[in-house]
Amino acid sequence: MSKKEKHSFSSVLSINPYKGTYVSSISNFLNKIASPTYNKEQYVVSYLNTKSFINSHISVSKNIPDDDLYDAIYNKAYDELGLDQAIMYQIEYIETFNNLDEENRNFHVFIIDPAVIDDVFKNVVEKVKYIDYIIPSPLLLKSLYSKEIIESSGVHCFIYFQENDTFITIYNEKNFIYTKSINYSFLQMHERFCELHGEMIEYEDFINFLKNEDLKTTESVYKTDVIRLYKEIFTNINDILTYVKRALDINKIDCIYIDSQLASVTKLDEISEVELSIKSNNFNFDYGFEKSENNIDHLHSLMHLYTTLSEKERYECNFTTYHRPPKFIKRESGRAILLSAAALVLAFLYPATYWTLTYAQSLQYKLLEEEYKNVHNIKVTREATIKSREAEKEKVSKLLAQEEQEYIEKKNTLIKIHDVKVNYPMKAGLIYTFTKDLNRYDVRLESAFYTESNKYNKDDETKELKLRLVSSNDKKITDLIKYLTKIYEGKFYFWIDEISYEEKTKLYFGELKVNLL
Repeated sequence: MSKKEKHSFSSVLSINPYKGTYVSSISNFLNKIASPTYNKEQYVVSYLNTKSFINSHISVSKNIPDDDLYDAIYNKAYDELGLDQAIMYQIEYIETFNNLDEENRNFHVFIIDPAVIDDVFKNVVEKVKYIDYIIPSPLLLKSLYSKEIIESSGVHCFIYFQENDTFITIYNEKNFIYTKSINYSFLQMHERFCELHGEMIEYEDFINFLKNEDLKTTESVYKTDVIRLYKEIFTNINDILTYVKRALDINKIDCIYIDSQLASVTKLDEISEVELSIKSNNFNFDYGFEKSENNIDHLHSLMHLYTTLSEKERYECNFTTYHRPPKFIKRESGRAILLSAAALVLAFLYPATYWTLTYAQSLQYKLLEEEYKNVHNIKVTREATIKSREAEKEKVSKLLAQEEQEYIEKKNTLIKIHDVKVNYPMKAGLIYTFTKDLNRYDVRLESAFYTESNKYNKDDETKELKLRLVSSNDKKITDLIKYLTKIYEGKFYFWIDEISYEEKTKLYFGELKVNLL
């Protein structure tokens, strides 16, 4: 919203359409509201999650005039990205500058099916009627640079966890260059956590743990599996960053900004810095607003910040289809009403003119009726085409599902072969690992058994090593177990059922079970 536009509205309303939350700002004061109502004096802004749209890079010749630029990008997007010709996608773009390419202009394009927009915002428009600006969420981060909230240059990576989406966005020298949605929204994290934990946990319990428990100090039974989940997430993020650096010729990521919708006790930036070895910070920027609550979503703050920028300071990428009608005198209906009123006045003054206009309206009605018939025929034809395409799509989807099933079966076979090759040497390796510790405490190894099973969780194989220990003193055995538990915490789980004494040999025996985590 330009400065001229800003002063024509008394307030700004930001919308999270995925969670149905609303934040209003008046005089730089942000306030959550439960249920907004239509107000023509408020400017309404919202966003689209990264997974809702297609993002890609398009190059077109510099010889194409600006008037034809949109058509050129539109046609090239369909050709290069293989878009469904039956769908009239909505395409927006921002220009990037590549000094090495002297023949072409380069653009980041954002593509979305209008049906997705209708589905996301159908409940919102019932309340507010019009939405002035709908922007892809990664582009909101541009305002941090425009307002000099982030002053340093270089390559910055932004990671934000939401209930319905988690995105990675990269800016280079204060300009957008890359974004990607990853499959670790809070809903997806909950599903994966239940798999790791081995039983179904209520979503609210999982969220409460993330919000209220510090992984450094908590003794919760969920701790180990949450740590495994975070390691899995940051391994995935590291793979993405490795790919981006190689694909975009980036030497290094200077800083990571990471946060989430949850006001979590555990600091994600500390985990990020440890796991990725990159300087990391949270999203607690000084947005310049006073807030009624501390837990207002960062994306709401970014949307309000974005509306304060001029057109030159931000990316123009508006997906809204819910435009405000023009002023009454500029609307077709308004003009028609004014003309009708004038015609009525003239009709009383000049009866002949009145009858002439009546006849003209009759002719116009017949023309519109003919036009309606033509449009209706076109509509019926297109509906038939759509049904045909949907049938073809269903057929192709079934074939795809069959191919995916075959792929999964082959993949599982390869995994089993790999496990046989890798895990058979496991027993010898583990015994070698613990030999020095046995010698340290003067404990002998009578026998060792290595097993693999999935009796506790069919999707999570348990690897277990049983060591038959012999010692002249039971304290040596217990001291050994305490030592192992401390040294290998997080790698192995140790337990022993009992230590028995044999009178004949005057020796102590015990079976130590070692579980690989």
